[in-house]
Amino acid sequence: MSVDKEKKQEIISKFKTHESDTGSPEVQIAILSEQLNSLTEHFKTHKKDHHSRRGLLKLVGQRRKLLDYLKRNDKGRYEKVIEQLGLRK
Repeated sequence: MSVDKEKKQEIISKFKTHESDTGSPEVQIAILSEQLNSLTEHFKTHKKDHHSRRGLLKLVGQRRKLLDYLKRNDKGRYEKVIEQLGLRK
């Protein structure tokens, strides 16, 4: 359910804020979103995998905390990330 290296580098290059950026909230949120999408696909075939479902819920909480932090500190960056990832309808 992890993101492979090539996909992770692609995400980092798309969401980085400066040249050597790998840990900004935008990058972390994008990587977590990719992991959540792959876990969601996993649960479509493995409906009774409750151990991984707990991990999914932890990742959702972690992404929520990062989004709240970004919203609190820089509303413009928050809205940009939400729009790019399509998290809100």
